[in-house]
Amino acid sequence: MGLQNATGTVLAKSVGAVTVLTLNRPDSLNAIDGVMAKELQSYVGQVARDRHCRCLILVGAGRGFCSGQALPSTAEEEIPEDIEGLIRERYVPIVTGLRNLSIPVLAAVNGVATGAGFSLALAADIRVASEAAWFSCGFANIGLIPDAGATYFLPRFLGLPRSIQLALSGERISAEAAHQLGVVARVYPPESFEQDYLQFAQELASGPTAAFGRTKQALLASLESNFDQQLQREAELQQASSRTDDFREGLRAFREGRPPQFRGR
Repeated sequence: MGLQNATGTVLAKSVGAVTVLTLNRPDSLNAIDGVMAKELQSYVGQVARDRHCRCLILVGAGRGFCSGQALPSTAEEEIPEDIEGLIRERYVPIVTGLRNLSIPVLAAVNGVATGAGFSLALAADIRVASEAAWFSCGFANIGLIPDAGATYFLPRFLGLPRSIQLALSGERISAEAAHQLGVVARVYPPESFEQDYLQFAQELASGPTAAFGRTKQALLASLESNFDQQLQREAELQQASSRTDDFREGLRAFREGRPPQFRGR
């Protein structure tokens, strides 16, 4: 079961309970054009409906993760007049879809992640990076503001002063610096990167993914909730979690002194 597609601007494959979506425009460092945006939206929607998928990976083909929005390469190419519409049509459904997934979303950043590519990585739940990767907000370099969720994610990850500095400077951040800032969870050697991020994803997929989804729901809601609201939300979500097969399996495994075998339900 699961997604399998080896052609297109987004490649899809299933590795056990893990779905891997590979951005596949390597000649442009996987810059996002209209076709890729639609394919990515479609696949994220399919993952949301796939009961067999318990973790999603986003990665880039070639030597880049994603260099952001595909820009006109010649003076003759027209710049879209309705940039607002383009953002609403292309990027809002992608980042919203990723944030709403109930399973863990892992961005495996193998190379450059800049502009909307940086935003796409920030929209994942967890980011891991190759030692060869680097990040940049990048928008200021072409006279634009950060979009695709970057102005939401950055202050929450880094605080306001550091976010303003990164957004205004377009500073390039190494994988190790991103790790020190807490943006990246783990940094792996390039030669073992695919093996390492797949192993991490499979560890996540073997966990209590139904509880993971409720954990994500609670943590994201906490950013907009007061203390009393959050305590009530925790109680409600814990009630739902206590009725799952995974909770019963977790208790049995604890009593029997063995690792639990969660099924995500």
